[in-house]
Amino acid sequence: MSFFLRAEFLCSVCSLTNEGVGKGMQVAVLGGSFDPPHAAHVLMAAYLGAIAQFDHVLVVPVFEHAFEKNLTAFEHRLRMCQLAFERLPFVEVTPIEATLKRPNYTLHTLQAIKRAHPNWQLRLAMGTDVLAESHQWHSFDEVIALAPPFVFERHGYTSDGQRTRLLPQVSSTDLRSHLRQRHEPFKSQVLDELLPECVRQYIEDFQLYL
Repeated sequence: MSFFLRAEFLCSVCSLTNEGVGKGMQVAVLGGSFDPPHAAHVLMAAYLGAIAQFDHVLVVPVFEHAFEKNLTAFEHRLRMCQLAFERLPFVEVTPIEATLKRPNYTLHTLQAIKRAHPNWQLRLAMGTDVLAESHQWHSFDEVIALAPPFVFERHGYTSDGQRTRLLPQVSSTDLRSHLRQRHEPFKSQVLDELLPECVRQYIEDFQLYL
C-alpha cells in the first residue's frame, strides 16, 4: 500500500474518533466497487443517515473485487467516492481495504472496523442483488452476525423475506457503457442525470472509462 493511502486511512480513523463517533454509535457500512459511484449510491447513503437515522455511514470501496472482476484503480475509485459523498456530513469514506491482507473478504473488513471501534453497532447495507449472491460469500453467517443486513431493493432480485427499501435503479455496468459512448448527446444527458457533477468532472480530468 502506498504511503498516501496508509496516511489517509490513519487520518480517517483519527477523524472519526475526534468527532465523537464512538460508544454506542449506530453505523451503517456501505461497501462496493463504486466503479464509478453514482446517484443511487449517494441516495443510499442519504437514506441511511437522514431516514434510517444511522449516526454514521462508513463508505468502503473494495480494493479488489471478490469475484475477480477488473476494476478501475483503487486510488481513482477512492477519490471519486470522496467527491460523491462530500456533501453528506455523516458519511466517511475509508481506504481501510487497502490496508488489509489479500485476498480480503467482507468479514475481514468488518472485523477490522470492529477492532478499531468495538462499541460501534454495525449494519451492512446492501442491495437485493448482492444478497442473492450471499451463498458465494466467505463465511456469510459470520458476516450477518457481526453486521446484520440493511437491504435496498434492486430490480429483478427477491429478498427472501428481508424488509427492503426502494431506490432508483442505476447500474454501474450500464454507466460504464454510457461513459464509453459519452460523446453521443443522449448518453451525455443520461450521465448528467446519474453521476454527481464532481465525479463526472473527475472522470473527464483523468480520462477514465474510455
